[in-house]
Amino acid sequence: MTIAVIIPCYKVTRHIEAVLAGIPDTIDHILVVDDCCPEGSGDAAARVADPRVEVIRHAVNKGVGGAVVTGYRRALELGADICVKMDGDGQMDPTELPRLIEPLASGRVDYTKGNRFRHLPELKAMPPVRLIGNSALSFLVKAASGQWGVMDPTNGYTAIHRRALDEIDLGRLAERYFFESDMLIQLGMAGLPVEDVAMPARYGDEVSSLSVARVLRDFPPLLARGFLKRLLFRYFISDFTIASLYLLIGVPLLAFGLFEGIGQWIASVSSGVPRTAGTVMLAAMPTILGFQLLLQAIAHDVQSAPRPRG
Repeated sequence: MTIAVIIPCYKVTRHIEAVLAGIPDTIDHILVVDDCCPEGSGDAAARVADPRVEVIRHAVNKGVGGAVVTGYRRALELGADICVKMDGDGQMDPTELPRLIEPLASGRVDYTKGNRFRHLPELKAMPPVRLIGNSALSFLVKAASGQWGVMDPTNGYTAIHRRALDEIDLGRLAERYFFESDMLIQLGMAGLPVEDVAMPARYGDEVSSLSVARVLRDFPPLLARGFLKRLLFRYFISDFTIASLYLLIGVPLLAFGLFEGIGQWIASVSSGVPRTAGTVMLAAMPTILGFQLLLQAIAHDVQSAPRPRG
């Protein structure tokens, strides 16, 4: 199989030559995408004496997602069967490439990604706030994408098969830091399986551009939009299942029960007159039933998540 490694480059001049030197000989193409880097990362890559290296330059900065999509398009032109995305800052160990590629080469899944959170020593060294934040983000991405078996959604060490690239719309992928999460959402909409590959992270003197504040500000609305888009497509456009009925009945019931209950509670507090048992039940029963139906819809969604083949 023809394998291409795509390396988006932005302010990684100190690391890019070492990263390129570590890529094994089994890789057929190395596509370095200089994302309008002010340091000239592409020039540093071009100095490497390796015929596999091709430098692609962006006239304007498009973000990590835009750079990777440029690399995907070029890899497809070169006839690549598998495209691996690595960062240019040296955090991703090239010796892990065979483990990342094997599930794709065997046909078991269409997309693999690294998971840094299965190594206990590293988890102990990680600040609790970061660990809790990543767990919360992982759950939100699971819900938005329907890929309930994955963790560490912002991990950028990924590999994708050509058949998956043919299924998704590359032009609609998020161009910046939401790229990895958006990819999982699109794969979930297409029903393509994803597999986590446990691997330790490597940290050096690189500086991450993805801040906690940016994640808290930008990710929630994007995840909400992706979640609603996936639900609409998977359960009402491309298919109609029992989960579709759960959603159609459960959401209005829950909304009515909560609206009625809050309204009656405000009225009771304002007037000082307790509501009757019948009034309470009018709010409680739709709330309970609607909540149960939504739990059933979630359980169905988890059970119908894309699974590895074989």
